Amino acid sequence: MKKNIGKLLSLVLTICVLSVVIFVAQQDTEKINKKASVENCYQPEAFSPHLGKTFTGFKEALGFKESQNDYFRVNQFGYLGKYQFGKSTLKLIGIHHPNHFLNNPELQEKAFIANAQRNKWVLRRDIKRFDGKFINGIEITESGILAAAHLAGPGGVKKYLRSYGEKGFADANGATIKYYMKKFSGYDTSLIKPLKRVKVNYFRA
Repeated sequence: MKKNIGKLLSLVLTICVLSVVIFVAQQDTEKINKKASVENCYQPEAFSPHLGKTFTGFKEALGFKESQNDYFRVNQFGYLGKYQFGKSTLKLIGIHHPNHFLNNPELQEKAFIANAQRNKWVLRRDIKRFDGKFINGIEITESGILAAAHLAGPGGVKKYLRSYGEKGFADANGATIKYYMKKFSGYDTSLIKPLKRVKVNYFRA
């Protein structure tokens, strides 16, 4: 009888110890996951109509159009991330490791700014010349020009503007310069400073 009681107590004690060990392990795992989430996940303000025509509203609306603000999306043509960058464009702004780019949301945000700065410099004369004018029934604005340059490149936008809409462009998904000019018209992009040579500074381990 005493032996049975001793075995029972030993079993209960073992179960209690295992329960404590499992509980502590779960707590440690939650702490590690929380830390990883803070260190590795970059969560910018989500697209919302309440952002209005601010610069944040501009880039979040453009990101939503490109990928529904999915930093890790790669489309069927190989365009990468939230803003669907091509590899050749990334090289122009100093990013040569697409996989690192795709897994680094903060780097993607920096790349968007750098590319917009470069495009604004290339298109600075066209922005001054065409801002406020109408082409194909669409009012031309700086933000519309910059959004269209993100789609078609600054060269494509120059051709469109200087031909007064005769030389258009459509990407493989059917998106056009005219559509981007209209959809992204009137945002405040004054924070974008035109720069001739711009490279993204980042550390790659």
